[in-house]
Amino acid sequence: MTASADGPAAEGITFPGAAEPARESWFDSDGLRIHVVEWGREGDPPLVLCHGFWDHVRGFATLAPLLAAGGYRVCALDVRGHGDSDWAHTYFWWSWIADIVRLVESIDREVALIGHSFGGGQAVDTAVVIPHRVRKVVNIDGFGPPPDDETTPTLTAQFEQFLDYRRKITERPTWRPYADLQQLIARRGAQNPRLDGPWLEYFAFHGARRSAAGWTWKADPQMAVGMGPWKPEFVEHSYAALRRPLLAVEGTEKDTWGPLPDTVIAPRLDRARNVERVRIAGAGHFVHMERPHETAAAILSFLG
Repeated sequence: MTASADGPAAEGITFPGAAEPARESWFDSDGLRIHVVEWGREGDPPLVLCHGFWDHVRGFATLAPLLAAGGYRVCALDVRGHGDSDWAHTYFWWSWIADIVRLVESIDREVALIGHSFGGGQAVDTAVVIPHRVRKVVNIDGFGPPPDDETTPTLTAQFEQFLDYRRKITERPTWRPYADLQQLIARRGAQNPRLDGPWLEYFAFHGARRSAAGWTWKADPQMAVGMGPWKPEFVEHSYAALRRPLLAVEGTEKDTWGPLPDTVIAPRLDRARNVERVRIAGAGHFVHMERPHETAAAILSFLG
């Protein structure tokens, strides 16, 4: 893997199979600069990759080159508040969809959308909004949160929590700096214990920025409350409205963020008109990070 003098190679931080993007650019979305990286040849059929919550484009650094080798132009964006894109004053679901829609429109060709986790849900909703620009959709373990149960706060309580956090975040609008990168790696590793140390080091390096005060995450902490209270049942309506073929990719291993039981996933996916399901053995929630070769093979087969 090659990098500029001030990139990860200069730090000695690389990862086997992770490829540096071939191109990097920004575009405007509601006055915000949205960051895009690309792998593959510009003239090849385009794919648009949508990352998960708190993640960034380099989470696709092992999957994207495999898709590019399959004959595709692979474009990944940092939606607002993530990675190297600008932060917003507030966040709601459809503002993130708008970022993806504007990237698709700038490509000016029919695309396939591939998303992980919350990016998987966004890929589905983007295809619902602009079906004439999307030919197929791949959702990697992004089938929504578990259903509400007796422990779920009432909507009134959720609104109170949402507003209380919004007030609190005005007192500390950025993350507390960590003394070194290893502390960020440990923090992320506690949340995602299935991801190994070398990958977490690579992932955290690109997901943080260094200053005289230390290392801080690039993601906007205000996103922790996102768009406010939201009901899991809303997910089914997106699948019912989807008019494009859908590939649902799941892991087989229990993880901190999934997978959901089939009794939850199946009724949601049954609302889609044309859906295929594939399970990747030995992967948890981060299927494309844990098993990039198997994930790429499933996607390339589906795309045809």
